[in-house]
Amino acid sequence: MNQTYNIYCDESCHLENDRQQVMVLGAVWCPLGTTHDISVDIRKIKADYGMKSGFEIKWSKVSPAKKEMYLNLIDYFFDNDDLCFRALIVPDKSKLQHEALKQSHDDWYYKMYFNLLKVILSPKDRYRIYIDIKDTRSGSKIKKLREILSNSMYDFSQQIIEWVQTVHSHEVEIMQLTDLLIGAISYVNRDLSASEAKAGIVDRIRKRSGYDLTRTTLLRENKVNLFRWHPSEVQG
Repeated sequence: MNQTYNIYCDESCHLENDRQQVMVLGAVWCPLGTTHDISVDIRKIKADYGMKSGFEIKWSKVSPAKKEMYLNLIDYFFDNDDLCFRALIVPDKSKLQHEALKQSHDDWYYKMYFNLLKVILSPKDRYRIYIDIKDTRSGSKIKKLREILSNSMYDFSQQIIEWVQTVHSHEVEIMQLTDLLIGAISYVNRDLSASEAKAGIVDRIRKRSGYDLTRTTLLRENKVNLFRWHPSEVQG
């Protein structure tokens, strides 16, 4: 029986000229039928720490005062078998050679999104992909992304990728979980350590996953799947 999955995607430092070397694309996914209960559970964790239901979980909001809540959220992710995470890490955008490869930064960006998602997608299942709204170009970006993903799977009738849709992260708890996880991945890959609270979150993810979060994991790794991409690798 075919399964339908929701995939929640977010990105960090994805712009070409943002003066940031490290870029991270990330996705948390789960079966469609579990999304309501997971969202309720996340809101309950927030409530347990005195946060209103509308409080947005964000890596940028990790602080000593909220550290325990964020650790609890990380443990919830690892304890819930329905939740999985994959991240694509670009360690140094300054090494990109778009002109030599006759591509724009946008072309490369879509290739990276395909590399992020191709391991998650299966032709026997169905997917609903949600992307956090970042800019005014979101509408054209999601149309292009769906086309690329569908064509790569020979899904020319676009039945496997049911839709790609933008959402506001403050309205979607699982999207907020994606932000938290890619924030941690970006933090460790940028060699940052100034925040004790954020370092504690990174340490918890390392311990629970068994990975140092800076290297590519096995392709079949399902809970925390990482791909460290380099310009010398195949770009398609």
